[in-house]
Amino acid sequence: MGSPKQRAESVSARRRWPAEWEAQSAVLLCWPRATSGFQEAERCGVEQVLLAMAAAISRHEMVLFLVPPAGFATPAPAATIARLGGDLRRIDWIPLATNDLWVRDYGPLTVFEGNEIRLVDFRFNGWGGKYSYADDDLVTKRLSERGSWGEALVESSPEILEGGSLETDGQGTVLTTRRCLLNPNRGARDEEGIEALLGQTLGAHRVLWLDTEALPGDDTDAHIDTLVRFASPRVLIYQGGVGHPDARVRQALESLSRELASLKGAHGSPYTRIELPSPGRIVDSEDRPLPATYANFLILNDALLIPQYGVDADRWAAELLSKAFPARHPYPIDARPLIAQYGSLHCASLQLARGTIPESPDGHLAIMKEKSPSPTPAAPGSPEDPK
Repeated sequence: MGSPKQRAESVSARRRWPAEWEAQSAVLLCWPRATSGFQEAERCGVEQVLLAMAAAISRHEMVLFLVPPAGFATPAPAATIARLGGDLRRIDWIPLATNDLWVRDYGPLTVFEGNEIRLVDFRFNGWGGKYSYADDDLVTKRLSERGSWGEALVESSPEILEGGSLETDGQGTVLTTRRCLLNPNRGARDEEGIEALLGQTLGAHRVLWLDTEALPGDDTDAHIDTLVRFASPRVLIYQGGVGHPDARVRQALESLSRELASLKGAHGSPYTRIELPSPGRIVDSEDRPLPATYANFLILNDALLIPQYGVDADRWAAELLSKAFPARHPYPIDARPLIAQYGSLHCASLQLARGTIPESPDGHLAIMKEKSPSPTPAAPGSPEDPK
C-alpha cells in the first residue's frame, strides 16, 4: 500500500488546487445570523457591505447567497443590489442554516483531478472551539443534498482545516502558518502529517511554513489570508507595518517581511514582494484592537474587491493592489462593519472554480432561481457604482 507520505505524493501528482486568479464559476456569500456576534446596530452595516460585494461580484460571475431559511425576504436586498448596478440574474438566494457568515473557513475547496472537479469538505470546529459551528460544519453537505454542486464530487475529510488558513499559487505550493495549523485546538498533528494531508487532498507539492504572529485582535490564530497572499506564482503581497502606531506590531510585521525574503519559489528564485501599508490601529467601541488588514482582498473574474477602513492608507493600499492586478477592475469596499467581528472581505467570501456550478448553453448558470431583468450596470465612478 505504501506509506501515508507515498500515497499523498501519488495523489498530489494528479490533483491541483487552482489559484484564486484562475477562472471562477461563482462566489459564495452568507447573510449574517443572530449567532454571528454582531450587535443589532452593526448588523445593518454588515448587510450593506455584503450587498455591495454581491453587486460587484454579480457583474462578473454568479453569487450563491446563503440566507436564513425563515424570515428572510429578497425584495429589499435585491433592490439594493440592482441600485448598485448588480445583475440580479446572477444572484441565487439559498435558504440554509448557518451559525456565522465567514464562508471562507467552512465552505469547500475546489480541486481538479484529471477532468473531474472535487470539492474537499474539511471539518470545521469554530476556529478551535471559540464559537458555535454545528450548522457551519454541515453547509457543504447540505448544499450537495440540494444539488448546488452539479456533477462536482464532494469529498469529506475528517481533518479540521479552514480555507483562510491556506494560500496557493495554483502550481502546487501552499503557504500557511504554524501558529494556526499546528495549534492543538485544531487537533493533534505535526508538520509532516499536515504536509501529507495537503498533498493528498489539495495536491500540494510544497508547503511553506511561516512563524509569524497573528494581528492584534485576530481570533483565527494567524490565518494566512490576513497576512500574505500570492499575486502570482512569483509575487507575494503582504501586510506591512508602515503606519501602525504600535512598535510591537510594526516589529512583528517586519519579522514577517524577513521570513518572506528568505522564501524561494518553485522556480528557485526569491519571490518578488509587495508590502501593503498598515491601516493603523483600528479598534471597536471598547477600544479593543481589530485585525484590519489590506491583505484580505478578493480576486474575481476580471475584478478585485479591496477592503477599506476609512483611513488615509486606504488609497495607497488600493493603488498598490490595482497595480498588482492591472487587468482587474478594482472595487474598494468599506470593510469596517465586517472587521467589527474580526474578518474582512476575503473571510466573508469563497470563490468556486470554473466548472463547479453547472452552466446552461447560453452561459448563464443553470442553478439560478431568480430570472428578473438585469439593470444596466452603473458606469465605474458613478454615484451608483459600488466604488
